[in-house]
Amino acid sequence: MKYTSHLTWNRGNADFTPKTYDRTHTIRFGGGTTIEGSAAPEYLGKAALVNPEEMFVASISSCFMLTFVYLACMKKLVINSYTAEATGTLGKNAEGKMAMTEVVLKPTIVFEYNATPDAAVMQELFHKSHEMCFISCSVKTNVRVEHEAVTA
Repeated sequence: MKYTSHLTWNRGNADFTPKTYDRTHTIRFGGGTTIEGSAAPEYLGKAALVNPEEMFVASISSCFMLTFVYLACMKKLVINSYTAEATGTLGKNAEGKMAMTEVVLKPTIVFEYNATPDAAVMQELFHKSHEMCFISCSVKTNVRVEHEAVTA
């Protein structure tokens, strides 16, 4: 399987110096969704637009959630909702290069009928979700989960 995105950037009429060129670009995904992106504000981008670091963190969070919900469903655990805050840390890696060094996922999961699994089952689900998440398996970044299970 292959997945495709198309990125377009144009200089426009702006000066082309390291401090002045516009970092805004358009990303079109295979399904047709288009978003505007930019660099992070710390790198002279526009804060109102999504940046690559946010997309990286979101892709790990999304993949982890999809894997977790699938595994829970296979165990006949009914989930009413799954929300997560995900935070990525940009810093120097072991090679001294700037990299996303850690992503922390903080999911809140609401199970139906007060059927929150015990801690051992939750730990197994989180461990397997991390091991099976395509994106987590594709990166060197440390991915850590801090969860809260809630019953409905």
